[in-house]
Amino acid sequence: MREVVARAPVRVDFGGGWTDVPPYTFEQGGCVCNLAIASYARATLRAHAHGVEVSADGDDSLGDAALRVGALENVRLEQTSEFPRGAGLGGSSAAGVAVQAAIAAWRDERPGRSELAERSRALEVDELGIAGGFQDHYAAAYGGALALSFGAETTATRIPLSDALVNTLERQCIIAYTGESRISGATITAVLDGYRDRVPHIVSALAKMRALAMQMIDALTREDVDALGELVGEHWVLQRSLHEKITTPPIEAVLDGARAHGALGGKALGASGGGSVVIISPVERVDEVREHVSTIARLLPFVVDREGVHITIRERAESTAWQS
Repeated sequence: MREVVARAPVRVDFGGGWTDVPPYTFEQGGCVCNLAIASYARATLRAHAHGVEVSADGDDSLGDAALRVGALENVRLEQTSEFPRGAGLGGSSAAGVAVQAAIAAWRDERPGRSELAERSRALEVDELGIAGGFQDHYAAAYGGALALSFGAETTATRIPLSDALVNTLERQCIIAYTGESRISGATITAVLDGYRDRVPHIVSALAKMRALAMQMIDALTREDVDALGELVGEHWVLQRSLHEKITTPPIEAVLDGARAHGALGGKALGASGGGSVVIISPVERVDEVREHVSTIARLLPFVVDREGVHITIRERAESTAWQS
């Protein structure tokens, strides 16, 4: 039996989130610095004798929509994930990229990575009515560290990842899951409406977050993880100023505790309002920070993914990469 398995990584957004969401992207031009980590959403397609069937370990609406739009027949789609739902890691977008990659491989298509990202986002926006940003889809498609710029088009530039830099990131970065659900749609709408209405503090914060993302790209390019940590801390001050519900008591408890034990900086991931935080510590304090944070939150693996979306076609040759 033919079987297509696609996996796509989730991401850590160091900076620039919210500037990848229209209309900001088109009107001001956004910038994001993010990094894919090796926790995966998987999509498996198999032949199915009795029509179309979807099985998911969470919401199956994405898989249903993808198969409907793709007009696939006599297939079974299974979706699984290795990360907590609502963790702020871009998991739904990773799932979307995995599903789109599996469908493309089932049809013997070879789309580029950007095309997969755009297909995944279009499915969310057009079929599911989720008016989110672009960065999560591109992180899942490309993997590695990305410098993303947004305007009339999206440009994804890989930030070089030497073995030394990967080792440093994996040593000094911590992801802590608070166990809370992520931010509500009402809060996202409030921030976007604030931008559209040109509320001064929101417009100013978004512009500064975009500038910090550019500095983060430079810090990663220079392999200066300590500088990245300080910039992430600056970003959080601006990010939380966008709306009162972006931060929560558990998020503040984790970040305050991490700073008290020597962390350079940290921030909530994604739109926040719950989910996970990333913390960056100097190498000489990271064990202390990690030990403290583990007593109040669940630590998630921080392993860099350099590959992005990956396809395995059983009973055929394995494909290890998509076209760039």
